[in-house]
Amino acid sequence: MLARVVLGLLCCLAGVVHAAPAPQKAYISLIIDDLGQNLPRDRQVLALPGPVTAAIMPDTPHATEFAREAHRAGKIVILHMPMDPATGPFAWHPDLPVEELEKRLNAALKVVPYTAGINNHMGSRMTAQRPAMAWLMADLQRRHKLFLDSRTSAQTVAAAEAQKIGLASISRDVFLDDERTEAAIFTQLQTAISLARKQGSAVMIGHPYPQTLAVLERELPKLKAQGIEWIDIKQMVSVRGNRAMVAHGKDGIYR
Repeated sequence: MLARVVLGLLCCLAGVVHAAPAPQKAYISLIIDDLGQNLPRDRQVLALPGPVTAAIMPDTPHATEFAREAHRAGKIVILHMPMDPATGPFAWHPDLPVEELEKRLNAALKVVPYTAGINNHMGSRMTAQRPAMAWLMADLQRRHKLFLDSRTSAQTVAAAEAQKIGLASISRDVFLDDERTEAAIFTQLQTAISLARKQGSAVMIGHPYPQTLAVLERELPKLKAQGIEWIDIKQMVSVRGNRAMVAHGKDGIYR
């Protein structure tokens, strides 16, 4: 009798020792940039089966109309703000005074209604300008809008300035379609999924290219079965708690 009790206890202990740990939750957010140029194409983005964020450029022919459509479709809209080396009437450049930066931002937000925040279009030079980025984050805080750092340059200080004042912000982890082939885009999507499993979340940015949309239409419905939860960027801000990922900083602090 005693032997059976001891054996039972040993089996229980073995079960405890070898029990698999609870799987870490893995979250993904998706932003599609450069919208507002082609309505039939851009509407395919709205048809994606989940909380895709529509990043709309102000200097496009359908910016206002598409922002309204995306808002009606229940999608989060953000302003895809042109920044140097981008050009055009809304683009920010390092030599512009704050008054002109504000004027261009106001004009862009007027063209793209219903925005929850902004992310940078290009901007490798502009996002490295600490005074301008500090001003922008304070202005977004005043407007109650979030910031997504597209991280088009390793020298960006945008997210760091947002973090300093507690502005709701996140940073991009994976560009899906620097190479415009379905095979390469699929590989980048798998990279994002692996990263989400490793660090708990991944933020993806893509563009409304036919190849990108084809991969996303085919693969996004499979995420849930793979244990990945697709969330919007506001939820991602909450998940990350404004902390930097390992590739962006150290101990949660942006470099």
